[in-house]
Amino acid sequence: MKDKNVTTEGQLDFSNIKTYPVKERTNLVTIANMRRPDNDAVEPWDNADFDELVSRIKEARRNGRPVILSMGAHVIKNGLSAYLIELIKRGFVTHIAGNGAGSIHDFELAFNGGTSEDVPTAIEDGSFGMWEETGSRMNEALQSGAAQRLGYGESLATYIDRHPEYFPYRNDCVFYQAYKYGVPATYHIALGTDIIHQHPTVDFAAIGACSGVDFRKICYSVAQLDGGVFMNFGSGVIGPEVFLKALSIARNLGYDVFRITTANFDLIDLGDYRCKLGYDNPQYYYRPRKNIVNRPTSLGGKGWHFCVDHQISIPNLYLKLTQE
Repeated sequence: MKDKNVTTEGQLDFSNIKTYPVKERTNLVTIANMRRPDNDAVEPWDNADFDELVSRIKEARRNGRPVILSMGAHVIKNGLSAYLIELIKRGFVTHIAGNGAGSIHDFELAFNGGTSEDVPTAIEDGSFGMWEETGSRMNEALQSGAAQRLGYGESLATYIDRHPEYFPYRNDCVFYQAYKYGVPATYHIALGTDIIHQHPTVDFAAIGACSGVDFRKICYSVAQLDGGVFMNFGSGVIGPEVFLKALSIARNLGYDVFRITTANFDLIDLGDYRCKLGYDNPQYYYRPRKNIVNRPTSLGGKGWHFCVDHQISIPNLYLKLTQE
């Protein structure tokens, strides 16, 4: 008997996937519990290397050099969107880069006021990630953007502009506020990793086209990075790999990108992260150590690894940058 969900090419057909209204979901992260600059108490963090990094960011911006902030999705899930938006508005961050999950949490907060489901229970019955409004609206935005040759972040932002009635919380959306302030927000997608890739309306060609535009955009920002700063908050694979490839492209094309400052923020303690490691050491395979902290700075830059929670590092970054 023929399986109705299998195509003649031996692929699963997604058209029969069942989706659910997002309003039925319990959200672990909401607009109501988002942290707010100048309102919430900030845990002090005294670190001389961090203070030097802050000084280098200020110097970079005084000299008109870029400051790129790359992040994993947990920055949004930690309720820190408002801090990122303020750093954009105040001119301290000139480029935001993220993965697909980060764009989804940001998008859901903008229209739903809540994001982040309980995965352990939802995966048991196949309902994990099957949210109708998230999948249909994001895929619609990306398909429209691909037709206009827009990047992934810009496609989502312009969709919000066209449908403000869907997005009552858009002022707390990082990629939308970046768009409003003329700051690139780029998203670098691995196909098959995001919940919108499970939706019946998914168009992988459109997703790839939009993310491809965003890769070219971050390549341009990295090409201008001499005298600038690249920071990565919690992205263990996508951010480090995209940065290393963009840097190689920039140098290959003859751009002087050697006096760069880099910083990686994560919960992993690397000890002496500048010492040489052998293949038998598991830390050798931790991409941010190689691709952000050490290899890019070998010809005149400086890189750090900070073992610290985002809820400490990002509020302290905001406070120290905005203090006179």
